Amino acid sequence: MKRILPFLAAALVLSACGTTPKNPGEENPGASAEEMYREAKQELESGNYNRSVKQFEALQARYPYGRYAQQAELEVAYANYKDQEPELALAAIDRFLKAHPTHPNADYALYLKGLVNFIEDRSLFASLAKQDMSERDPKAARESFEAFRDLVTRYPQSRYAPDARDRMAYLVTALADGELHVARYYYKRGAYLAAANRAKAVIERYSNTDRVETALVVMIAAYDKLGQPELRDDARRVLAQNYPQSKLTPDEIFADGAWWKLW
Repeated sequence: MKRILPFLAAALVLSACGTTPKNPGEENPGASAEEMYREAKQELESGNYNRSVKQFEALQARYPYGRYAQQAELEVAYANYKDQEPELALAAIDRFLKAHPTHPNADYALYLKGLVNFIEDRSLFASLAKQDMSERDPKAARESFEAFRDLVTRYPQSRYAPDARDRMAYLVTALADGELHVARYYYKRGAYLAAANRAKAVIERYSNTDRVETALVVMIAAYDKLGQPELRDDARRVLAQNYPQSKLTPDEIFADGAWWKLW
């Protein structure tokens, strides 16, 4: 029996070696770039995102030049996005845009960059009422807006431009809401100058949204608390000129639980 054990152990080791999964680049060493791309794409479409990334990366390592390698860079970004790896997706997109700024699919790269950041921040804005916006910096929303803006500016006829414009409209309103939440936070804690400055930022940056009315009322209330009658009255005149039918009051804005009933 003692003589059999060493042979049995060796056989088990050999069996284990024979079943070790190969790296994607080793499975078909003679495959062309097109074949490797097709196989990786199939994995991507099947939802095997992590494996598809490895296969696309193996393609890039074996065939670093040509259209398949370039397209593989974008596919890696998309696969990471679908695999809920936004940082990896954004890194892949930035590498692609830096290496191929005039690539025919640069518009898609910009759209994907905006989309990754948009999805990242959508959950933030979807539950604004439950969060303290003074503790959050909507960096992803701003970067999403900038990517979509670059897309529609550089490629106005792109197939992705209409959706990018719709998302920009959502983002600009959401960013204004974020500023107003911070202004409300400061006002309720007696930081009236900070509240006025946040409201002023809404007017300066997001003048094409309907949040300007609310920002003006915040400014009026904050300047009144600061004992700045001239600035308060200036804000009142602007409010009366642009929103003559406005009935919005500070009580509506600053009352607990009333904020999101405004919209």
